[in-house]
Amino acid sequence: MTGLLNTTIRHIGPLDAEAMSSAEMRQLQLTKPPKSLGRLEALSIQLAGIQGRPLPTIESKAIAVMAADHGVTAAGVSAFPAEVTPAMVFNMLAGGAGINVIGRHVGARVIVTDLGVNADLSAAKGLRDRKIRMGTANMVDGPAMTRAEAIRAVEVGIELVGEEAERGLDIIATGEVGIGNTTAASAVIAALTGQPVATVTGRGTGITADALQNKVAVIEKALVVNRPDANDPIDVLAKVGGLDIAGMAGVFLGGAERRIPVVMDGFISSAAALTAVRLCHECVDYILPSHVSIERGHQVVLDELGLVPLFDLQMRLGEGTGAALSMSIVEAAARILSEMATFESAGVAGDPSEADADLTR
Repeated sequence: MTGLLNTTIRHIGPLDAEAMSSAEMRQLQLTKPPKSLGRLEALSIQLAGIQGRPLPTIESKAIAVMAADHGVTAAGVSAFPAEVTPAMVFNMLAGGAGINVIGRHVGARVIVTDLGVNADLSAAKGLRDRKIRMGTANMVDGPAMTRAEAIRAVEVGIELVGEEAERGLDIIATGEVGIGNTTAASAVIAALTGQPVATVTGRGTGITADALQNKVAVIEKALVVNRPDANDPIDVLAKVGGLDIAGMAGVFLGGAERRIPVVMDGFISSAAALTAVRLCHECVDYILPSHVSIERGHQVVLDELGLVPLFDLQMRLGEGTGAALSMSIVEAAARILSEMATFESAGVAGDPSEADADLTR
């Protein structure tokens, strides 16, 4: 690896231990029984370590939606045709998609990037045009893309974080749009974890049982044809991945480099997160899991990364909807730490350290 990707990986460091220690001490001084807010307290301490300050701030929010088509749709793995992808991109740009609604709800801007939609979108207003190719090739017949294209897609994600950081960015969510992307995600996860394809492959857009069997067979064939190297995440992306997955992997890496928390969405986003962590293990500390998708392979990745989602609403839309929804929880965790009164400031009697000791008996 060379260039921006290599530089980014080298600059990713551990969480700020001093900031986390200060945040933990403050949590014990807040007007509540110690640990009474459960995971919100741990989340606030993690945010302090990510941002490198005892009182983390979650105000400026962005959602990075990566758009790309997948050549493997030709193998009948989706209930929808590839033509749906550009239509959904235009819907997002017009503000009518699910991610737009939730983005408005949590006060987050939505950035849609065209990495590889198989259509000319150059005239689309508000689109971040970074097209690398007109969709990937059919992975059943050979590599989905070249190694150089995979690296470039990752770097597009890294660049996006840099661009948004200049506008002001406290947190960023990962999302995607592209027919066939659950097939690519399953292939990536199977290749990187060694799990059987059937274990990590679900119904995606809602395909039938027979279509699911075909989907599993297609992925198994692609893995045999391409022989992706599990020890080389870029090789996996290039051979059986997607431009959208690669772009999101770049967002995870770019966020970690700039000490900005990155929220994982569902199944496809998890494939990108796993790829990013395999490229740089310390990246995992900067990833916030939002929800657990009903796509069966998502839990496999969560277990692999040691992450516990914040909620389970039986979602599987993608687009970054679960990640965006969780931003309100993340913001609440940060606000509690910074805005809640301490026993001293509120003039409330009591020794929180003694209370904490009582809880452990």
